[in-house]
Amino acid sequence: MGAWVSGLLGGADSAAAAAAGPAAVGLGDLPELCAAQVLLRLDPPEICRLARLNHAFRGAAGADFVWEAKLPENYRYLMEFVGTGEEGRRRRRRAGKKEIYARLSKPVPFGDGQKEFWLDKIKGMICMALSSKALVITGIDDRRYWQHMPTSESRFQTVAYLQQIWWFEVVGEVDFCFPVGTYSLYFRVHLGKFYKRFGRRHCSSEHVHGWNKKPVRFQLSTSDGQQALSQCYLEEPGSWVLYHAGDFVASKPDQPMKLKFSMAQIDCTHTKGGLCVDSVLIYPKGKGFQHGRVVRSQR
Repeated sequence: MGAWVSGLLGGADSAAAAAAGPAAVGLGDLPELCAAQVLLRLDPPEICRLARLNHAFRGAAGADFVWEAKLPENYRYLMEFVGTGEEGRRRRRRAGKKEIYARLSKPVPFGDGQKEFWLDKIKGMICMALSSKALVITGIDDRRYWQHMPTSESRFQTVAYLQQIWWFEVVGEVDFCFPVGTYSLYFRVHLGKFYKRFGRRHCSSEHVHGWNKKPVRFQLSTSDGQQALSQCYLEEPGSWVLYHAGDFVASKPDQPMKLKFSMAQIDCTHTKGGLCVDSVLIYPKGKGFQHGRVVRSQR
């Protein structure tokens, strides 16, 4: 009787195991090369999430050919900005493609630390920021008109604050090999002088004037002949606003493109003041923002 029961249970277990056999094969049994082919079709954040699932995806997520497909084709040029001296060159030569992607996804300073770029993790295109100190601002050295104001609300920890001036003009340029794509350029500005008191943010609009009389003109041009011209009134005191100056297309990642851009209100019939100039931002066109509200000017 006991043998009969034992045989019956053993047979049941064997049948259950046979039935469950094919279903027991899961993602963990996927060959690493097949897993890598799956990862090639995903964006980098999705690759990192999937790599936490099992051993196969974790191993495939470190493959050079997976990450090289996500890097811009001129990534070697971009890496030249990372590190200095012989030690920096040795580190770049030893770096795997995943490490290169991770490093370029963090801000890379250049231009005496007044400019920086980083890789957009979704599109693999370049984002760039230029400090107010990297711009040519009319009257910036005269403390009757301008002052540099330290603040944690700027990625560069300082903004240029305009008290009052007749001729307002901010000009900048950058020479860079941009990865292929369409980019948008913005001026990040703030009407009113802000400060903190007892841990709370306050904004004074005492010196804000003149911006409702004439629109501000934005211009953008590139060394290969692209141009944009637009204008709008500055408004919304108390918050950071990104004013869209124009778009440009980069098609030759191995050739430097020189950008020239400006923001001006040079009608000398009235003064204007109470404006903070933080930076110029360059982003892949259509990218979402967390640095302020976007205003697209009227052409």
